[in-house]
This record gives sequence, C-alpha cells and structure tokens, in this order.
Amino acid sequence: MASSSSSSNSAFRNGSSSAQRPLKPLTASNLKSSSFKSRVHPSHAPPPSFRRSYPSTFSASDDGVPGRVRVAVRLRPRNAEELAADADFADYVELQPELKRLKLRKNNWDADTYEFDDVLTEFASQKRVYEAVAKPVVESVLDGYNGTVMAYGQTGTGKTFTLGHLGEDDTSSRGIMVRAMEDILAKISPETDSVSVSYLQLYMEAVQDLLVPANDNISIVEDPKTGDVSVPGATVAEIRDQQSIVELLRLGEAHRIAANTKLNTESSRSHAILMVQVKRSFTGREDALSSEIDNSSHLVKPSKPIVRKSKLVLVDLAGSERVHKSGSEGHMLEEAKSINLSLSALGKCINALAENSSHVPIRDSKLTRLLKDSFGGTARTSLIVTIGPSPRHRGETSSTILFGQRAMKVENMLKIKEEFDYKSLSRKLEIQVDKLIAENERQQKAFDNDVERINQEAQNRIAEVERNFAEALEKERLKCQMEYMESVKELEEKLLANQQRHGRDDFINDNCNGEYEPCPFSLFHPLSQELGPVSEEVSDLRKLLQNEIQLRKAAEDEINKLKGQFEQFMQPGAGGDTEIIRLHKILEDEAYKKRKLEEEVVILQSQLLQLTFEADQAKRYLERSGSANGFSGVDSLMSQARHSQFKETMNGQKAPTASLFEHVGLQKILSLLESEDANVRIHAVKVVANLAAEEANQERIVESGGLTSLLMVLRSFEDETIRRVAAGAIANLAMNEANQELIMVQGGISLLSMTAADAEDPQTLRMVSGAIANLCGNDKLQMKLRSEGGIRALLGMVRCGHPDVLSQVARGIANFAKCESRASTQGLKSGRSLLIEDGALPWIVQNANNEAAPIRRHIELALCHLAQQEVNAKEMISGGALWELVRISRYCSREDIRALAHRTLNSSSTFRSEMRRLRIEC
Repeated sequence: MASSSSSSNSAFRNGSSSAQRPLKPLTASNLKSSSFKSRVHPSHAPPPSFRRSYPSTFSASDDGVPGRVRVAVRLRPRNAEELAADADFADYVELQPELKRLKLRKNNWDADTYEFDDVLTEFASQKRVYEAVAKPVVESVLDGYNGTVMAYGQTGTGKTFTLGHLGEDDTSSRGIMVRAMEDILAKISPETDSVSVSYLQLYMEAVQDLLVPANDNISIVEDPKTGDVSVPGATVAEIRDQQSIVELLRLGEAHRIAANTKLNTESSRSHAILMVQVKRSFTGREDALSSEIDNSSHLVKPSKPIVRKSKLVLVDLAGSERVHKSGSEGHMLEEAKSINLSLSALGKCINALAENSSHVPIRDSKLTRLLKDSFGGTARTSLIVTIGPSPRHRGETSSTILFGQRAMKVENMLKIKEEFDYKSLSRKLEIQVDKLIAENERQQKAFDNDVERINQEAQNRIAEVERNFAEALEKERLKCQMEYMESVKELEEKLLANQQRHGRDDFINDNCNGEYEPCPFSLFHPLSQELGPVSEEVSDLRKLLQNEIQLRKAAEDEINKLKGQFEQFMQPGAGGDTEIIRLHKILEDEAYKKRKLEEEVVILQSQLLQLTFEADQAKRYLERSGSANGFSGVDSLMSQARHSQFKETMNGQKAPTASLFEHVGLQKILSLLESEDANVRIHAVKVVANLAAEEANQERIVESGGLTSLLMVLRSFEDETIRRVAAGAIANLAMNEANQELIMVQGGISLLSMTAADAEDPQTLRMVSGAIANLCGNDKLQMKLRSEGGIRALLGMVRCGHPDVLSQVARGIANFAKCESRASTQGLKSGRSLLIEDGALPWIVQNANNEAAPIRRHIELALCHLAQQEVNAKEMISGGALWELVRISRYCSREDIRALAHRTLNSSSTFRSEMRRLRIEC
C-alpha cells in the first residue's frame, strides 16, 4: 500500500497535468485578515525589519489589505491507492472555488469552513496555478519590489511539482520556477537589464550550493543598516535565455537530496531556495524647477537613468511528516527531525507576526533568517499550501490549512529599491554626442549627393518626356489614318449592298398582279417565312385533337359496357345478398382472430428469443466462471447478459431484435403499432426503436413507412413510455440527412415541438431534444425549424434542468449556429442570428462555463460560430458574450476551440475595437 501511494505521488510530482479551468479574479472582501499596524502599541512595536504599513495593493483589481501575504490552497488528485482505500468514505475535503472556500468535514453533518485568496481544485492546470499565485509577484519584481513565492504542505502533496517541475516532456506541466523565469526574460531588455540566479538548499541546518555541491556551508550575512539578508558565498549565474535556466534547474535538482519513504518515493529532504536578482534600468525626468529670479522661467533637468534592483525568492519547502507514517529511521529520522524543527520555527514566526507579538523568533532557524524579508519585511509574498484528499491524513491537512490561515494575517511593507546611475548617464551622453556629430556629417554629405542626383534625374526625365511625347503623337496620327480608311471602306460596302437590294425589289414589283397595291418584298418575305411553320403546327394540332376525340369516345363506350355488366351482377335475389353479407361477416371475424393470433405469436416469439439469448449468455458465463460460484449470482448474470447484448451482436451472434426482424418481417412489426392492445403497441414501438438504432436498418424502415408510423404514434398516443420510445426512434432516424427532410415534410418538427411542450419526463425530453438537435445540423431546415417553433421548443426544454437534456439542447444550438455561420460565410444568409432573435443568447452566456464538460464544450462552439457573424457582434458584447469568448481563447481545455475563439476575436473589427477599449489582450 505504501508503494502505491509513493508511486502516485511521484507521478504527480513528475508531470501529471489536468484540464484548464477558467481563472477568476481574486477577491478578499470576506477574508479575516486586517491591518495590524493600527493595533500595535508603540511600546510593543516589532523590530525595524518587520515594519508594517499600507503599501501599494497586490494588483490593480485586488480589494484586499495592502501588502498582506496572499495564500492559495491546492488539492492533489487522488492516487490509485486512495481510490481503493477511501472508496467507502465520503469526500473529506470539499472545495468551493467560486466562493474561494474550503470545507474540512468533521463528520457527516458538521464541517469547518475556511476562506483563502484562491482555491485550486485537483483539476487546476499548472498555468492557472502560476497566474493565480505567482504571476502578480513576478510582475511586482519587474516593477522593482522584492517578492517571495513559497510552497508549504505535507510530504507527497505536490509542492515540488507545483513549484519546480521542469516540464521537459510536457510543456503544460511546467512549474512556477520555469514560468516565472520565462516571464522575467520575456519582459527585460538584454541591452540594459540583467538577471542572475543562485540555487541553494537548506539541509540539516546547513546552507548548501546546488550549483557547486562542494560549497556546502555558506554563511548568512545581514546588513546592520538596512537589515537585508544575503548569502555572499553562493554561486551567482547570469541568465540570458530560457535554455540556460532549464539546464541550471536540472543541475540543481540532480544535486538536491531526496529519499524514498512510505509516503513518497522522491521525498525532498531539504528546503530548496531559488534566488533571482533582477536589475533593470529606467529613465526618469525630474520636475521643472522655478527660477528664484523670475517665476515664469523654468529650468528642466535632463532625464536621469534609474536602476531598480529587486529579488525574487522561490522556496520549495520540504514536506512536514509524521515518523510513524513515513517510516523514517536512522539518518532519515535525523533529516525528518531537522525538517520539522525548521518548519516549526517558521510557524512560530508566522504566529508571532499574525498575533502582532513584540518578539518574533527570527533567529531560531536558518530558514526563518533566509525568509526574514518574506514575512513581515519589505517583500511581496504569495504562499501556496498543498493538501491531499485522503481522510487518513486528516491531522496533517488540518494543520496545513491553519498554517495558511495564520499566514494570511501577516502584512509586509513593500518598498522599491532604486538609485540614479550618473556614470551611465555621462557615458551615454558622450556616445550620443559622438553619434550626432557623425550623423550630421553623414547627412550633409548625403544632402549634397541628393541635390546632384535630383538635378541629373530631372534632366533625364525631361528628355524622356519629350521623346515619349513625339512617339505618342506619331502613333496617334497613324491610328487616325487607319480609322479613316476603314470608315471609307465600310461606307462603300453599304452603298453596294443597297444598290443590289433595290434591283431585286424592282424585279418582283414587275411580276406581281392583283387588285391591291403590291407590298415591298422586304416586308412580305419575312412574313411568309413566319406563317409557314404556324400553319403546319395548326394542322398537327387538329390531327391530335381528332385522335383525342376518338379515344374519349372509345373510353365512354367501355364505361357504359362495364356499367351494364355491373347491373347484371347486382340483379340476384334477396336471399343471395343475405348469404354474401353473412360470408363477409364471417371473413371479417376470421381476419380479426387471425390478426390477434399473429400479434400474440409475435410477442411470444420475441419473448422466447429474448429468454433464449439470456439463457445462453448465463450458461457461457457460468462455464467460464466455473461451478465453484454456484447459482448465487444468476440475477447479476442476467443483467450482465442484457448489457452485453450489443457486444455479442458485434461478435457474430444476432440480438433478439434482429432475429425478430428476420422471423416476423418489418411490415408485420409496423402494423402492430396500430394495435388496440396497449402492451402490443409498447412492445412494437420498442422493437422499431431498437431496429432504428442500427444504421443498416434505417433505410428499410423509412421505405416501409416506419417513419410515418412513428410520427402517427407520437401524435395519437399520450402514454409516456410510447412517446419516449417513439421520440428516441425518430432521433435515431434523424441522424440521416435524407430522413431529416422527410421528417420536415411530414410535419415532424411541429410534432416534436408540441411533444416538448407537453412532456415532463426527463428521458422523453432527452429523446425529443436529441431529435431536434440532429435536425439543427441540416442547412436546408434552418428557416423551417424556426418557423415551426423548433428553436423555441429546444430552449423551452431547459426548464427540466436534467444534465442529459441540457447537453442535447447545447448540441442543437451549436449545430444551428454552425450552419448559420457556414451560410453567412458562403453569402447565403444576411442579418443577425435566428438564435439571438429567439432569445437564446442569455442562456448561452449563462451556461458557457457550465461544470458539465459536454454542455460547456457545445456552448463554447456555439459562441464561436455566432461570433463569426459580424452582424451579431454588438448584441453579443451587450449580452456579456465577449468576456466568455476571451475566457475560451485563454483557458478552454480543447486546443481547437481555443484557436477558433482566438481567430474569431481577431477577425472581427467590432470585437477588436471593444477589446482595445477595455484593454483586453487576446
């Protein structure tokens, strides 16, 4: 059991990462900490190094006590051993991240509640942990403040993973140390700024250098004037790029002392301290000074270079442990004692600072001396406490939580350490003067050269323009001559053609006789050509009309003949009619009995096949399990047989439904849907639903009228079971695009909408919403869905609140939004989204961060598709969708959705303008 726990803890240390969750801003309105400076009596004030005041706030959006130590709690995921050992116990730790609360259960009805600056669940990603805990401290260090980030907790709860993991195999699992150095290197200027690091470990109360292991007894020096603590004997390495810091951390991790205990296979036996020295150069301008002689004249001093020196301390504390649980003995026992003593000394200092004591035992341990500036000093401090989920470590978890609560009461006085660099200013001014002199000479020479070049270019251009003008004039003259010659030639051809036409007209006029004046041939000839085909067509139509008249006469004769035969057939006496009626009645009774018998036979066949199948499953299971188990588990065997029905079908055995399909026939099964017996109807609709679940049967069902029968059942019967199963069968058929159009033609959309409004059963609503969601994915049904109430019915089903129903609703909205986006891109649709017109946007925004992953994923896709239509942008901004899109682009667990949201925001001018106004970076 111990080895399982250790291996799982090691896995968490070495690279397991979880899905990202959205990061919300910290609030401290309910925190119990407050300012201690106002309550301290002057005679009991702490030493100068622990002065407290109201420095600048932790971040621009933080409402907490200025300068207070910030504390976040992180829960480690359960390992395999804990999943097995604690399966019968309720969750001991309950997290409420949205309220920044944590509950530790005492028993089934009582729990202790604690509030922190941030509560990170077991699913929190390394990036979110860094941004919530360390990033504000790193930004303060870049602004010139000292900063500290420290991890505290029981051994095996993930402190080293949180703080020092390198993430070489998976970049998303990088710890705070790597991410902090990445941010610092990205924001400094290599020309003017510098970054250096020292990597130490405190082992058995001895400060050792992790970069040079031979340097194993470094002294701690405290400045008597300022109280600053330093380790001058430590190795200092200059950092220029990201690769060098990774290599340095890898080297230090290799030299760090670790051991295998019952609680952790790689338990750190020392406190690791990474000290980062940041030196940045800024340019400041002094205020204008008024002259003593004339107040209207001002002397403005030149800008001065300002150097800000700050220090970032990243502390990975060794885990507290209880000897009887960790199994430490021998030298490891001495190590555990040293670790617990140093952590105890740190706890005493925290208690003294939290209680505003006049004496703080800072010199009880080298750990507290090294962290003197972090608690009660001038550094901006952030603490992350790590806990495990197992109730077996209740005492350690409670102790860790109380340590974090006391640390939240400690306040620091934040100060910026900066100085003027006059030598650098003088050196820069001299270089600038030399550059200006050389630049002036170069510009003068360039000016002279430009004047000469411009003159030469002007002369060349004038000559070229004159030459081009002469060539263009000659081309224009030749063009006019050619056009003149062509015009003369066209006029001669027209004249010759007119003469020939007038000669033919004279010849025709001489040969025409009649009472009327002869018409010109130019008018007569086209008319004769048009009347010729018309007369032929009239002749053809007359022939067709004569044929139709003859056919009609022959049909009337045939009808009269049949009427005569029918009258002769109806002439027998009354006795014959009575016999015919009696025979008809007997035949109807026999047909009814036959139909009832066929229905019973179908039911019995289905039940027989089902029982046979279950018996075979049970027999095979008993043969595999052996006779030792007896027959005590027959019920469970039957249940397993039913659940494995689909699997056995895939392996070659036909399920009872498929066998019934072959034995009885589809038409007979569909006819049972109209049976008067309710049990028969229910059984028949279940069989059809099972058949419709397989794609191979869907085409045959539709061709045999199964879709029409299912819609009739859904329309005619109010039985909840029949409606639920029929809606499920329609949902299966609606997965095929051809069937979707048939459903629309036969009024299925309106029928599903009415069913959604009447039904209350969650399973029925799930089937109906699934069918409508499938229809929403068809581009051709968009307007029909909206006009027949499909969208409003989909939104109306959210009243149920069942997760499965909400998931289908979200899927339908995502499908509809995707089709709209595609139509808008292809130019087939204009105007705002029909979803927005039907009032879907508030629900979409409200559920964009739903805890259920399927609902959240569909809603995120729907928001991205809606945002791709520029016409929707303003309403989405006013409805709060912009913030959700920004969150999706940053923290969505799926890379493709994050990329789609990022691309959508950048492609929309309206969104870009609003983000610039709100100063949001994407």
